[in-house]
Amino acid sequence: MAAHWLTPDERRAWLALYALTSLLPANLDAHLFREARITLFDYHVLAMLSEAEGASLPMSELAARSTASLSRLSHVVKKLEARGWVTRLPSSSDGRVTTASLTASGLAMLTDLAVSHVAQVRSTVFDALDDRDVADLERVGVKILRGMDSAHWILADGASASGSDGGPAQAGPPDGP
Repeated sequence: MAAHWLTPDERRAWLALYALTSLLPANLDAHLFREARITLFDYHVLAMLSEAEGASLPMSELAARSTASLSRLSHVVKKLEARGWVTRLPSSSDGRVTTASLTASGLAMLTDLAVSHVAQVRSTVFDALDDRDVADLERVGVKILRGMDSAHWILADGASASGSDGGPAQAGPPDGP
């Protein structure tokens, strides 16, 4: 099979995407660690719980929404439990299922942290973009995600497809950023 090399335009786009996907998580991790001694992944787990009905999700669903293995998620939830931000209990409807729930303390911490986190995301990503760029970013991101995982929860989530203002949701701060 002959190599199908990237065109110069594709190469530039690929290198920009690669740099972005390498630098952005590190930038947001550093900010969140300075602010609250948590990682971007920790924040995302807490945010997914805050957006869920009753601020609770089965661990398997939380793993899917966090794009994590159950093993990785279990380790992180254990750490968040130790800080008093999450609890794990057997599901009331199925004892074989473990449910993670955001505590009042976790929600309060997340609500406070969300203001700073959204400001960091805005200054790092969105301040350099106009409305068309934001729409293009979503359009391209959804296309790539669909090709990688056509069943990803973001593709089925109407709120994600229509966008979010990044402010607090009814159940708590959204992951948005």
